[in-house]
Amino acid sequence: MQDHTVTIDNSTSPAGLAFADNFNVAVPFIDRHLDEGRGDKTAIFSATGGRVSYGELALNVNKVGNCLNAMGIAAGERVLMIIKDAPEFYYVFWGAIKAGKVPVPLNTLLRAKDFQYMIEDSACAALVYSPEFADEVEPALKATSHKPVHVMRTTGDETSLLSCIKNASPTLEPAPASASSDCFWLYSSGTTGRSKGTVHAHANMVVTSQYYAMDILGLREDDVCFSAAKLFFAYGLGNGMTFPLWAGASAVLLPGPPTPQSTFEVIERFKPSIFFGVPTLYAAQLQALEADPRHFAGLRRCVSAGEALPGDIYRRWLEKTGVSILDGIGSTEALHIFISNRTDDIKPGSSGKIVPGYEARILDDAGEEITGEQSGRLMIKGASTAGRYWNNPEKTAATMIGGWLDTGDTYFRDAEGYYHFCGRNDDMLKVGGIWCSPFEIEARLIEHPKVLEAAVVGRADDANLVKPAAFVVLRDGVEADEQLSEELMQHCKSGLAKYKYPRWLSFVEDLPKTATGKVQRFKLR
Repeated sequence: MQDHTVTIDNSTSPAGLAFADNFNVAVPFIDRHLDEGRGDKTAIFSATGGRVSYGELALNVNKVGNCLNAMGIAAGERVLMIIKDAPEFYYVFWGAIKAGKVPVPLNTLLRAKDFQYMIEDSACAALVYSPEFADEVEPALKATSHKPVHVMRTTGDETSLLSCIKNASPTLEPAPASASSDCFWLYSSGTTGRSKGTVHAHANMVVTSQYYAMDILGLREDDVCFSAAKLFFAYGLGNGMTFPLWAGASAVLLPGPPTPQSTFEVIERFKPSIFFGVPTLYAAQLQALEADPRHFAGLRRCVSAGEALPGDIYRRWLEKTGVSILDGIGSTEALHIFISNRTDDIKPGSSGKIVPGYEARILDDAGEEITGEQSGRLMIKGASTAGRYWNNPEKTAATMIGGWLDTGDTYFRDAEGYYHFCGRNDDMLKVGGIWCSPFEIEARLIEHPKVLEAAVVGRADDANLVKPAAFVVLRDGVEADEQLSEELMQHCKSGLAKYKYPRWLSFVEDLPKTATGKVQRFKLR
């Protein structure tokens, strides 16, 4: 077998990474564990029952790769995946990569029209889906102008993926590749406009796994990782698959929706050592814990991303569980977190400091770098960033600029070097001629004991001047009335600069969000 190794030089900081000329990333993530004696160790626990060892994982990855080869799918062609969080996700993703195809995991919560767009946009050669999603996938396939040559369910009749691999060869030579060649895609969450196919290289998963999972989280071989965030998007892909695989650890997969009840059951049953969530889930879990205390034995790390974590949620979670939450910011384009708090260096309400291996700049409206504490556009650079958007040169040119990635977020860096989220660039408000962060107002509202979630957007008043408008989700059992509205107004006025309080306050049942937990403020506007 040819060399497909990656060398880690721990004598430098950040860790130095060197890749073999012929580098297929499936080798260090899958095959390496057999050489290192982990064949019998559990790689995957399923919350619905069963386990998969590293040896079984490698075997099924090879079989799926051979099935894709037998179908005649050419190197570089796309294999769309609409697969629940289950071992089959691992098999298809790594089997495609090892065989030289390009896996493209899709958000399983999308509708037929979204799947139709992605089938057409990707011009995929194959599509593999879990039967649970047939009601949306099959209408999309009927409507699409591009017909994938190969379509199969993961389970079911003799045409399913699991039936195919029964008779497939258990050995597979890794397809030739390089660290910089196309490896997989992720479609952006599409908070506004159409989702974009984000093209990632073979090296990118190594970079995030080493710089963030190993160097920041301190991930170990004896860890068990549980991610409430799903595998189909960048945050969950690292948490629930690439990080544990890189460390030789184990992952727990929850196929169903991550509710407070379902996540607590997994935590108590499997006793994961690292839990990955999003702010909205932590808020819901905290509310559930008030009525039903749970056990968190074995948990040593909690992580949050997707949206900025309010300091009040951090403090209450620490009080309830005894475990800190490490908040950070990442993106689909950067693959995972590039600014983060550390276990020994946490500033509640901030995103922390730059992760080793990355650089950050904050730019003003003229494109000049800001050296003080003023807010501006956050740009980052790192070896895990995508090289381009598929079939979208205009957006590529606007976002990926001279090696720097425009995150689309507004941030400021304080005097101690911590980065603070202010909002998406198009969410920022100018009130009375002064820039105002919607996140700051939201964080103040969430500090009130009767508030579960909040979102703030700009609205024009009678003089056509923009002012903050707040949408509030109350905790269970709390009734909305004029008295509470005035109470929340005074709460904001007492803790914010006088121009920042919301001029309008609306109580709602829930907030519009993407599948990754990001509030879609444009819908509120």
